[in-house]
Amino acid sequence: MAFLGVEASLTGRRWVGLSIEEDRQAEAIAQAARLPLPVARVLARRGVAPEGATGFLAPALRDLLPDPLTLRDMGAAADRVLHALRRRQRIAVFADYDVDGGASAALLLVWLREMGHGATLYIPDRIDEGYGPNVPAMRTLGDDHDLIICVDCGTLSHEPIAAAGCDVVVLDHHLGGETLPPACAVVNPNRQDEPGGLGHLCAAGVVFLLLVEANRRLRAEGVQGPDLIRFLDLVALATVADVAPLIGVNRALVRQGLTVMARRDRPGLVALADVARMTKAPDTYALGFLLGPRVNAGGRIGQADLGARLLATDNPAEAAALAARLDTLNTERREIEAAVRAEALAQAEARGVDGPLVWAAGEGWHPGVVGIAAARLKEAFDRPSVVIGFEGGIGKGSARSVAGVDLGAAVARVAAEGLFLKGGGHRMAAGLTVAQDALEPAMARLAELLARQGAGQTGPRDLMVEGLLAPQALTADLVAQIEAAGPFGASAPAPRFVLADQRVQDVRRIGESHLRLRLGDGAAQVQAICFGAFDGPLGPALSAGGAGRFHLAGRVEVDSWGGREKVQLRLDDAARA
Repeated sequence: MAFLGVEASLTGRRWVGLSIEEDRQAEAIAQAARLPLPVARVLARRGVAPEGATGFLAPALRDLLPDPLTLRDMGAAADRVLHALRRRQRIAVFADYDVDGGASAALLLVWLREMGHGATLYIPDRIDEGYGPNVPAMRTLGDDHDLIICVDCGTLSHEPIAAAGCDVVVLDHHLGGETLPPACAVVNPNRQDEPGGLGHLCAAGVVFLLLVEANRRLRAEGVQGPDLIRFLDLVALATVADVAPLIGVNRALVRQGLTVMARRDRPGLVALADVARMTKAPDTYALGFLLGPRVNAGGRIGQADLGARLLATDNPAEAAALAARLDTLNTERREIEAAVRAEALAQAEARGVDGPLVWAAGEGWHPGVVGIAAARLKEAFDRPSVVIGFEGGIGKGSARSVAGVDLGAAVARVAAEGLFLKGGGHRMAAGLTVAQDALEPAMARLAELLARQGAGQTGPRDLMVEGLLAPQALTADLVAQIEAAGPFGASAPAPRFVLADQRVQDVRRIGESHLRLRLGDGAAQVQAICFGAFDGPLGPALSAGGAGRFHLAGRVEVDSWGGREKVQLRLDDAARA
């Protein structure tokens, strides 16, 4: 049964509350842990048992961090890195050009620097070299170094690693093939011979585990390694920006990382927060939408290594200069992306968006923004999406998936069958290269494989809601207790609550598309904000004169705008009462 009987809200969604079993679980959690029922309902939706509620709200990294040696080749990787350190060998770090690659590289560079050892950073150009190791770059690095550490890439790079002419260690998380490249070690929770229990880690999480193991081996020798807790700000940034699921150890890494970041000890992140005009303590929104895109901007449309250099520097002046450059590039990126996104949306709608795959392709679309455009298509149509930019008959594309659909595996399958020139990734995101004459059959085959996984078999997305809240119950203390169930993000969506049968008052349009309003009667009034309201049906319906009464669903939060803190509802949906 739909929550409050809402089968089709103003945005066409069905509202879904907790099941009967989850309702019972919430009651049990509230009694056992002495928690407010709204908080207990959030925990019940996440499958938390009553006896585990207290621990879930205060996750301890020491309890959740896995033994690094549970990952294959971890021991060999740690030994080879420490051998290079002891022998003062020349080390190069080859990283992907996104946030995860940049943060992974920075983790290694900072750790090595604190151990008194330098390293060469190499990040390939997105346009000229493409993703991952390539033969010319690896051969050149191999001529001048004793060890190359590939981070956030390398698992499928057989020929480039063979061409290196020196030892190579791979620290990655992308889907592995049937065979591994000829490296000293390939540490990857998504190797085919791994059981998959740590498959949700991003590359920075894998690198962090390597450093944990390296520090453990150093301690056994009586040597004190760097304090790795200080490194968790980088791990948190990468985890959120790479849209890794915020479950298990990832949740603890991000939570602790946000605390570390709030201390403002890392010059690069301080400078980045300042140019992004962050006015409050960092949260997952800041990581995903303020900091992450700026780090990414260098790899998308500028100099590929800017983000990694910013994250690794210990010089505040250098950090300020790099952050300013990335901020400028990010503004340029937004302009380029807006044009591609508009064309891609129009093309996808013309092609049809009811199937298992939504895709668009265009001549001259900048390869640095096709991933963002694919994410926008996915959000708009709740389908796995692909956007491809062509130049000279060759298309480079990015793909984004929805929950429950392993896109990386499907892309890798199409590449193995020869319809893609290259392709791979992980469950939620993938990259591909395709020839112009193979585009239509390749997309048809990809759609077929995704359909087998159930993609496109649902109608408009359901909106999951945790329950009802009365306006007078919305306090800063309650919001803080709900936030303790976070951080919220991929695979751990922010909880939504419903204020039922509310009169909408004091409606004001903000900017081009946002809406601010007040809800409730008398003293029990609540402020609400709806971003992008006039990009869809919510703005016109809620701002209409004499609009009537509504059920309103959204996330409760504390708004600190103007230096004053007040509780508000961030509105996601509405239905006529």
